[in-house]
Amino acid sequence: MAFFLSFFLIFAPAHAAFADEETRREEGETAAILNAREGLADIVAYMATRPDLFPPRAPTKKRVLTPAQSQEIRDIWGRFLDYQLMLDASWRYLSESERGREKSENAVRYATHYAAFLTRYRYALEFIRLADADPAVRIVLNEPVTEIGLPERSYGGFKYRFLHVAIATEFTSLSAAYAAAPASSGGKTTSLSQAIREDERYLWRAGRAHGLLNTLRNAGQVVQEGGSRLVFPLQKGVSEWMGQTRVASGEHLMSADQIAALHSRLRPGDILLERREWYLSNIGLPGFWPHAALYIGDAEERSAYFDTPEIRAWLKEQGMVDERFETLLQTRYPHAYRLSQQPDEAGAMLRIIEAIGKGVIFTSLEHSLAADSVAVLRPRLSRLEIAQAMLKSFDYFGRPYDFNFDFRTDGQLVCTELVFKSYRSEEGRQGLDWPLNVIAGRPVLTANNIVRHFDETWQTPAQYLDLVAFFDGNVRAGRAEESDLENFRASWRRPKWHILMQEDRRQGSEVRD
Repeated sequence: MAFFLSFFLIFAPAHAAFADEETRREEGETAAILNAREGLADIVAYMATRPDLFPPRAPTKKRVLTPAQSQEIRDIWGRFLDYQLMLDASWRYLSESERGREKSENAVRYATHYAAFLTRYRYALEFIRLADADPAVRIVLNEPVTEIGLPERSYGGFKYRFLHVAIATEFTSLSAAYAAAPASSGGKTTSLSQAIREDERYLWRAGRAHGLLNTLRNAGQVVQEGGSRLVFPLQKGVSEWMGQTRVASGEHLMSADQIAALHSRLRPGDILLERREWYLSNIGLPGFWPHAALYIGDAEERSAYFDTPEIRAWLKEQGMVDERFETLLQTRYPHAYRLSQQPDEAGAMLRIIEAIGKGVIFTSLEHSLAADSVAVLRPRLSRLEIAQAMLKSFDYFGRPYDFNFDFRTDGQLVCTELVFKSYRSEEGRQGLDWPLNVIAGRPVLTANNIVRHFDETWQTPAQYLDLVAFFDGNVRAGRAEESDLENFRASWRRPKWHILMQEDRRQGSEVRD
């Protein structure tokens, strides 16, 4: 589920000798800020439509939230902090890169730097304005958020940070510097410049509003809440590390030998769960597991696996004279089938279908499993039902990625949506029907919740899947190690920045200035 794929590009090192690389980085940085801003705007807009969760004024009577209300507030809080974390990482990285430069050297870069600051500040204040009226909401927000590793009373620390006079002073200083710098104009920066103007206007109005930036008024409440200055996970430098570090190509913890050996254990229809440490595409996705894909195998594997009397009878009903599943795929989806038969740039066969930022594509096992943690799950379905799911997955090939993360539409898909809609039950076909969660008003299924459902339904009639393999990334050891069922079942409970809980180790990752 490569949500916000442009985040992959943000921190790729640029070499001054190559103008196209510099331009590519600038475009990635700008797109990332604008995507994060859009995400935050969606969240606060949704909050404003839910006075039942976020009342605009303090209730006259003390209320107790239902478990469902508390969970939805936590989900919104976690999603909001993800965007804030991305902006914090971007701000710190850009701050470092701007040191020693004259603002006139790169107006686009400086504008992006300033926009990252404004966006996180503006929407922090909007969130506080919407969330802070009801003491019951504040209690929920100050509870631990295990999915992203937040400790207790983090909301108090969040308020301390964004209602402190220091950040208001910083805003004033940066605003003056931006006004004095050469204006960032042109096609590439029009949207960014507009965002800067809108956020500046909001913040100046907020500064004049009664008490919104008045830290004295809020100080007593912050102290009462026991606010900690810890706002983002593990003050070990997660923001700085994310701004400078990524698992580079060829340095993932899954080895080529492990991927090759795993291939022999796979069958068409297997569901792959993947995690890549440090990648900012994890942002916006709650929990440890961010991505899911479908193993479709190659033509030879499918021909052998789907050659059963039941499937041949079904193929005959579909009008396939030769009763071969490959013929049905080729007939129904000739364009997708032709592309699925072509090797990738490295010469590897395409055996995976997945939804990433480019849309729904075919890719090789070697490329898809270039990850740090991998799990393989096998549906408890007949081969006919799996064949029908494979056929459905080809129908989705080529559709764009759904950056709105909305399961209510079929025209665009995210990675888990491809898995969910390929496997869901239809008339005359038994499938897999995972329960959906509602986050910020949208029904979704996350990869992490696939594992949660697996854990909570283990050895019950509602168990949909069996575990084939689980390779657990071990940063300290510098490799992925095959682990057991018990650890896999517990993996959904890990904080999404689980890697930072392991002992510091820089081998296997690259720190870049």
